[in-house]
Amino acid sequence: MPNKTDILDLYFMDARYKLIDIAAFLDRLDRHEGKSDFRHAGFLKAMEAMLNPGDQPRARAVLESLSDHSTEPVDAAEIQFAYGAPQE
Repeated sequence: MPNKTDILDLYFMDARYKLIDIAAFLDRLDRHEGKSDFRHAGFLKAMEAMLNPGDQPRARAVLESLSDHSTEPVDAAEIQFAYGAPQE
């Protein structure tokens, strides 16, 4: 069974890269004019869920924050792809 140091040795550089990539994404949003939409808000909500997951694993907290929890079916699909964040 690996210990925390083993996990850090294996995954730290990959996680570091992903974190820098996310920071760059947010910087690009900040640099450009115009209004953002629900996906930006959903992304920030997911980051908050990652930092404060409550009593559930972080990955689940993030996934739940980005999931559509509606239960009523729609009459017809408006698009043929997923937005990746719920429209609120």
